[in-house]
Formats: sequence, structure tokens, C-alpha cells
Amino acid sequence: MFNPLSWLLSLFALDIGIDLGTANTLVHVRGKGIVINEPSWVVIKKRTREPFRVGAQAKELVGRTPADLVAIRPMRDGVISEFDITKAMLDHFIGKAHRISIAPLPSPRVAIGIPSGATEVERRAVYDAAMAVGAREVFLIEEPTAAALGAGLPVIDVRGSMIVDIGGGTTEVAVMAMGGVVVSRSLRVAGDELDQDIIQYVRNKYNLFIGERMAEQVKMTIGSAYPLKEEKMMPVRGRNLVSGLPEVVDVSSIEIREALAGSVQVIIDTIKDALDEAPPEIVADLLETGICLAGGTSQLQGLTNRLTEELHLRTWLAEDPLTCVARGAGQLFEISDPHIFERLVADVDRNPNKNRRREQE
Repeated sequence: MFNPLSWLLSLFALDIGIDLGTANTLVHVRGKGIVINEPSWVVIKKRTREPFRVGAQAKELVGRTPADLVAIRPMRDGVISEFDITKAMLDHFIGKAHRISIAPLPSPRVAIGIPSGATEVERRAVYDAAMAVGAREVFLIEEPTAAALGAGLPVIDVRGSMIVDIGGGTTEVAVMAMGGVVVSRSLRVAGDELDQDIIQYVRNKYNLFIGERMAEQVKMTIGSAYPLKEEKMMPVRGRNLVSGLPEVVDVSSIEIREALAGSVQVIIDTIKDALDEAPPEIVADLLETGICLAGGTSQLQGLTNRLTEELHLRTWLAEDPLTCVARGAGQLFEISDPHIFERLVADVDRNPNKNRRREQE
């Protein structure tokens, strides 16, 4: 049934799509695009657990906080690990989106990307956190579906398409057709795991202890999944585990590729597993459409070449892959057909607003 009040509010309030990621949080505002792209870090006061810094300002303090402060990533493996801190982070980012957009008073509608493998409890935690910071309605959309929308894949078509979203905490694999997911896999091996691989490798080979920020920098600068045309070297700074003193060692891209090999292979095997389960008609479609990569970690050098070679399917990188989930979540509100909307939104039993929307139609 049509609800005039809901329709009137939607004309003035913000429609916000959020990629609540393990590594970064991105906020998309309908009509304005991506307005926030900041690290998912919060620095809190130890005694009161009140937020001190959020986002980019918080990440700057990682490894540099005084004794009365602690830096926390409230998202782990794509889901909430610290509810109150995640709520504070969401409150900060949604409030910032309001200020950037000079929005009026009505509360926003919010769509949030969640891992396809998230449990009902984890989904409920995301929903409750968004409602607690003043959202009028909250809709959950599985990350591969949001990434496919954001990448511009024809997810509503009969013809099949495939998305692989490699973020900070999870790798999401989905084969899609007619607005639904035919085959999906959710793997908690992604960018964070690659960082840990580098930390462990440098520790074992050079007796050098490096932090997560240094490991991430190494991954982004010389990390690769396929031999490079010109191999690179990079100075890596850390603490010698024997002497306890600062030390710098030069590490090559060949070494880092070796360090990442195990986790990269796990991701490839997961994609192969999804392809093996896909119907032959859709596999035939994929020979034409290929596999689309999204997410920040999909930008690992040589990954598209490696996947194309191993899977015998053209693999290509989405435009601006880091923002695909946030843009796709935001595009959810542009869908006017209620039946398509409901196919794209997470399971009705796990998403109370889906029932509410039915009553309003």
C-alpha cells in the first residue's frame, strides 16, 4: 500500500549506500556519488571507551597512540566485532554525509553491503547499528550483489555474469542471473590475510618485525600475483628480532609474490569451485562476459593475468573497483520495480525493512 508520508520524506532525506568494510568505509549519497572514503579505524579512550578520532585521523595514530588511547578496527572479516564502536563510527560517517550534503532534517534511508556468508546474528548487528544512529530505514544487500550493481554488470538479465569482490576481510564470489545469485562463495581470505602473509615472511626470512601499515604499503607497492615485466625492490623498515634495534632490508617483488602465493591460490581455488557448480549454460555465457573483479585487493598487480591464465576466462577489473560496493548499495534506491528490489535485498527473514516496504508499496 502506498504510504504518502514515506514518499514525501524520500523527496527530502538522503538515500545513503554504505560499504562498511574491514579496511575502509565508503559512503555513497544518491545524486552526489561517493562523499566519504576513509579507513575503518577508531581511536578510543581506554578508560571510558569514548571515540577520540575516527577514520583517516584515527589511522594516522595507529602505532603511535599514548597509553590512555587505543586504536581499534571495529570490523573484522567484514562483520562487526565491536558493536558500540562500530555504532560510533557509523554515526560519525552518516553525520558527516549529512553535513557534506547540507541535508535537511528527515532521517536517511540506508543500504549497507554485508558478506554473503554473514550469519543471521551478524546481519542483525549491522542492521541494529545503523538503526541506532538514526536511519529511517535500513536495507541489507549482499556485497557481491552490490559490487555487481556498482560495476555495471547486467545482473537483471537472463544472461549470466560473475563478480569476484576481494576486499580487506572477505572475498565474495557470485555467479548471477535474473537479479538473483545462482552460485556464491564467501571466503575470509582477502587483503588482511595478504598483509599477514607479508609480515610472517619478512619475520621468518629476515628476523624483522614489521607492522600492518608497513605490510600494506609493501603489498600495494611491489605485491603481485603474476610475474611483472620489471621486478621491483623496496626498502622495508622494522625492528630486528635478535638485536631489538631498527633495521632496513631491501625486499624484491619476487619474494613478496612468493609470500602471497598461498592465499592467492586459495582465492583462485574458491573461484574454480564456484565455476564448477555453475550450470553449463551460465558457464557458456561467461565465455563471452568474463569475470569482473571488484574491491580494493583486486588491484593486486598481475591478478587479472593470473586468473585469466588459470581459469581460461577473460578476467577484467571494474572501473574504480574500491567503490563498487558503496555505489551498488546506493543504486539500490534507484530501482523502481518492487519485485526486482526485493530480489536484490537480503533475505526477508533477516531484513525487517523488507516487510515494511511491502506494506508501503
